[in-house]
Amino acid sequence: MKGRVLIVVVVAGVLWGVPSSNGQRSDEERIRRARDASNEAIRNHDSEKVASFWAEDYILVSSNNSHVTGKAANRKNFADHFEERKDVLYVRTPQELGFYHPWGMAYEIGTWEGGWSEGEGRVELGGTYLAKWQKVSDRWLIHAEIFVPTECKGSDYCDAKP
Repeated sequence: MKGRVLIVVVVAGVLWGVPSSNGQRSDEERIRRARDASNEAIRNHDSEKVASFWAEDYILVSSNNSHVTGKAANRKNFADHFEERKDVLYVRTPQELGFYHPWGMAYEIGTWEGGWSEGEGRVELGGTYLAKWQKVSDRWLIHAEIFVPTECKGSDYCDAKP
């Protein structure tokens, strides 16, 4: 009977996100939830909410190789982007997360896709991304993100070399 009770507790722990002994399950779920909420903020064109997931010294290297440093500068960059491209959407889908708990660091590797209307066509692009997370006061924040394009279609935008 004790073995069955233990199994139920373990299954409940997996389903409800009870942290493992080193906290990894809980941390992974927290980062995945943060990524989902970040995607939702982009979908809603809410630059303030998008920025809430970044560290103050957040660094972005975009798919066209632009570099933007700092939370405030990136927040403005996103707000401008949302204003210029009314239907822009980006979705990041995590595929792998890893942790170095002693330093409160994590990485996220995944795929991203984006698109917007431009001129008479629609730009659709995507690729691979890497995010570095830092645990700050028990909250995971994105310290840096690098987006590498692997496909682009639908507009002259794709022909321009950065």
